[in-house]
Amino acid sequence: MNFLKSAVASAIAQGPPFPYSFGDKVDVDASIWTLYNGTRREDGSNCSIFAFDAVAHKSQLPLAKNALKKLRTMRHPGVIKVLDTVETETYIYIATERVVPLRWHVRRKSLTPETIKWGLCSIARTVKFINEEGSSIHGSLRVASVYTSESGEWKLGGFEVLSNVKDDDAIIYTYGSLVPDSGRYTAPEIARSGWDAIKRSPHTAVDSYNFGTLVFEVFNGDFNGADQAGQTKGLPPSMHSSYKRLVNANPKARITVGVFLEQGRRSGGFFDSPLIKLTEGIENLGVKSEEEKERFLDDLDQLTDDFPEDFFKMKVLPELLKSVEYGGGGPKAFGVVMKISTKLSDDDFAARVQPVVVRLFANPDRAIRVCLLDNLPLMIDRLPAKVVNDKIFPQLVSGFTDAAPVVREQTLKSVLVLIGKLADRTINGELLRHLARTANDEQPGIRTNTTICLGKIARHLGASSRAKVLVAAFTRSLRDPFVHARSAALLALAATAEFFTDEDCAARILPVVCPSLLDKEKLVRDQAAKAVDVYLQRIRAAAAAMPDSVLPPPVPASEGGSAPRMGTPQPVGGQANASSSSSSSWAGWAISSFTNQLSSAAGQMQTTAAGNGSGTTPPPRSTASPSTGAGAGPGTRTPSGMSASASALHRQAVRSPAPQPAAVSRTPSTIAADAFFQGGAAGGEAEEDFGDAWGDMGDMDDDNGGSNGGGAEFFDAPTSAATSSPPPPSSAKAVPFDDGAEPDFAGWLAAQAQKKTPGGSGGGVGGGKPLPKGLAKSNGKTPAKKTTTTTAGSAKKPVAKKIDLKPKETEDDDGWGDGW
Repeated sequence: MNFLKSAVASAIAQGPPFPYSFGDKVDVDASIWTLYNGTRREDGSNCSIFAFDAVAHKSQLPLAKNALKKLRTMRHPGVIKVLDTVETETYIYIATERVVPLRWHVRRKSLTPETIKWGLCSIARTVKFINEEGSSIHGSLRVASVYTSESGEWKLGGFEVLSNVKDDDAIIYTYGSLVPDSGRYTAPEIARSGWDAIKRSPHTAVDSYNFGTLVFEVFNGDFNGADQAGQTKGLPPSMHSSYKRLVNANPKARITVGVFLEQGRRSGGFFDSPLIKLTEGIENLGVKSEEEKERFLDDLDQLTDDFPEDFFKMKVLPELLKSVEYGGGGPKAFGVVMKISTKLSDDDFAARVQPVVVRLFANPDRAIRVCLLDNLPLMIDRLPAKVVNDKIFPQLVSGFTDAAPVVREQTLKSVLVLIGKLADRTINGELLRHLARTANDEQPGIRTNTTICLGKIARHLGASSRAKVLVAAFTRSLRDPFVHARSAALLALAATAEFFTDEDCAARILPVVCPSLLDKEKLVRDQAAKAVDVYLQRIRAAAAAMPDSVLPPPVPASEGGSAPRMGTPQPVGGQANASSSSSSSWAGWAISSFTNQLSSAAGQMQTTAAGNGSGTTPPPRSTASPSTGAGAGPGTRTPSGMSASASALHRQAVRSPAPQPAAVSRTPSTIAADAFFQGGAAGGEAEEDFGDAWGDMGDMDDDNGGSNGGGAEFFDAPTSAATSSPPPPSSAKAVPFDDGAEPDFAGWLAAQAQKKTPGGSGGGVGGGKPLPKGLAKSNGKTPAKKTTTTTAGSAKKPVAKKIDLKPKETEDDDGWGDGW
């Protein structure tokens, strides 16, 4: 082999320039030619080189020269295409398109019946052209003279004895017997009478017989002699009759190859197949009418996998791509393109299909866009991530805002296909913005598919924003009026539970899923129950792994520990066992805790203005006349001159006064905050007023609460709040709490002293000056209480006389009964 290459190289160096390089030698049947794979030096393109050694095979030199001449002059699509030739006294080189001997495929039995019929039809057209238009005889038809091109097409060669019948000294009469292995394929009349018998018979008779032997070989392998002529083994049944007439022993009774072709092309004939129709119509696809193009593409779409891959790659695919991009081939043509593309290698796909696909995504035709999106799963694995991010996705996102719902929906579905090729920045930026738009789409199906899409791409979202995005999207879908949108949200929540923290499951997800347990649709209710089960199992598992308590162990007071806070339930009296028992209810615990605080309160109660730390006493609450049903407000503080007896507090709790105007601006929530955050104990003690906090929780949303007190709010009905703005801090004393038991003599003295103070001002509700309770004349009416206020513009601050306001000690607890 090396010797042959060196000899060829030396011959080229000595002869005329030949711009092709020799490659590997290709094995062929017995022939006067040696076939090499070659490349063109200029661009590296593939070619084949037929080489003839004139010195070694001098007797066959006329055959080589005849083949060279005929190949140069014979122009037909079915003939091997010649690129260049070189002829010297020692060698002949013919550079052609890259071809492979048909014998290779026949020996490997790699040809399907449809492909064989397609190839025979092509050779029949070429032989017909030679016989009729060229008035010539090929004279050497056999498998050895047929080659396949890179496109898979069958090409005719072996022109060593090709002759024009008009030439009396044609080379076929003299050198026909010098063709290698000609004895096996010689027609019966030539075998009997020699090559001159051609003159006494139709000139097509020889090629008809040899074409019949070619038909037998491609279906069965080898043709061994005339005794096999006429055998129909392996041939399609529809071809039997025509084949027998080709190899008839009588040359005058044989049909021509042209007639054989015509019989096969008839409706229902052996050459009436979609593959053959495709090859005949593909080259002029761009000039076909819309009806013809539609029929052609229908036939093309009906093709199965039984077709020549190389032909579709090299011939059909480029024509279809041109038709889709420029010729109006439309989605049907692109569907065939995708079908062919599955047979291509990655390199071929990148070179032939990928550039067209990128350009088609910029095409505004909706039908093309939908077709591209439908076929995206077939080609996404072959598209590089960079191409998808930089070229395809920027064009694809226009479908999210398209006016046609089908385009928006197909674009949304394509996200699941593209997600693996998109960069994280693209996913968490532009893609999520577009999905937020489709989540509010007017089409319920698109909203539902958006929820499904988010659930399936959840693992691709950024960990920092994933939970926030999913919770917002899914909880919004739970309120969708479309039943399948709600069901999809529940399915997605159940499928993405792994991406949420335990706190999210308990605080953000379960509260919004639980209402769906009573959805009007059973489909949603059932799915909600499954989702709740998923999250409850997750929460139970998390809770089981938590410690029993994170509080430090209590330290006894004797060891330096502080006294327990009032907010912590402590066993008191006979309730010690009940509060410590696990069977006691939460309500009983709350009431016992509240009672504890009432019974343990000691010292004087001081009212602190909300929001300032100066300890300034706010202005006293105005009270109405008892005749109007007025009494102590439900939140009135205990005066400094009265003990906080259980009887008075009980009457305050059970009394239901009518609404009365109030001059205090403090709301229950403000007072509750004071009690909760400052410990809740009057007089600055450390105990926490836990009962007040529970009471205020019930009125947290009541913006009109009129309470000014502490624990009584837990039981009392709320009163209307003052609508006026709070007055400035005043040094006036608060109005004493009046329970109607005894005259408040000390309070009356304080009021009289203040009235006499220069600069002081005050007045009762009715403008009069009634005596304290017990000193006024009995007229059947309860006197109105007097409220004393000091304006911000007072010239002098009144100074009250120091009077002993200590209340009279009494142990009479019958006051509890007075209220009932």
